Amino acid sequence: MGEGAPAAAIEIAGLEKVYSGSGGRAGKHALKGVSLTIPRGSIFGLLGPNGAGKSTLINILAGLVRKSSGQVRVWDIDPDVAPRAVRASIGVVPQELTLDPYFPARAALELQAGLFGIPKLARRTDELLAALGLADKADAPARSLSGGMRRRLMVAKALVHHPPVLVLDEPTAGVDVALRQQLWAYVQDLNRAGTTVLLTTHYLHEAEALCDRIAVLADGEIRANDTTDALLRRVEDKALTIELAVPLAEVPEALCRFHPVLAGPQALVFRYGRSSGAADEILAAVQSAGLVVRDLTTSQADLEQVFLDLFRRS
Repeated sequence: MGEGAPAAAIEIAGLEKVYSGSGGRAGKHALKGVSLTIPRGSIFGLLGPNGAGKSTLINILAGLVRKSSGQVRVWDIDPDVAPRAVRASIGVVPQELTLDPYFPARAALELQAGLFGIPKLARRTDELLAALGLADKADAPARSLSGGMRRRLMVAKALVHHPPVLVLDEPTAGVDVALRQQLWAYVQDLNRAGTTVLLTTHYLHEAEALCDRIAVLADGEIRANDTTDALLRRVEDKALTIELAVPLAEVPEALCRFHPVLAGPQALVFRYGRSSGAADEILAAVQSAGLVVRDLTTSQADLEQVFLDLFRRS
């Protein structure tokens, strides 16, 4: 990943995928002209509802599904031209758990490393098991592992060949909070060391915290594609909640220009744009109205609100 590494880890242009129908049923147009550039070294989020086309796109990148048309390059390699080279450049953790139930964790990683032709002395089996919290389960068969442990073993399998691109398709499904944090800490370490990460998740707070850029896919089309900060700025909504020392029967006339909502007898909620300086004006007006403030809190739009807003407008 030094000299000669491509500027983009993944480039997709006009990607189409149509699944033919069977038994008299109509086919499915799963991807409709999708274009994406995933920068090298980024953590890129691909979000969307179930059936949006995310898994189809990932399977095309992995060489498991053939595209109908369009262009795809992974680490500047066309999967249709050099599928083996692409498989060496990408590690994919699919949604489905594809583990032999009788294989111990260490043996599963050793076999995977052997399939990639990695010499025994160059393998990182114990390192990966430790990093993903599986060192004490190294000799346990996959069938004895919890769902979260199996998920982390899938991540380890995807990393045995040290790929420059890691694709995580719902990697924390069924993983408890503590182990989820351990997994994300490891993924961030990988990213800081140069690994590009493509992430799909339904945990939008994870995407917001982790991703540099996010694309939203729905019905096979890209609805949004921007930096995480820019997406959050799309919803210009902040809320200031003021808890008062004395109950109110109605909103004081001096505050009506801010259109507050009386949320109970002792709480006023003000909404305003995140780029405005309205908070200072509101607090000054509250003080001028002779109201005694007992507490106040502020909140602003998160990725879930952005996500919902995109679909309300569509």
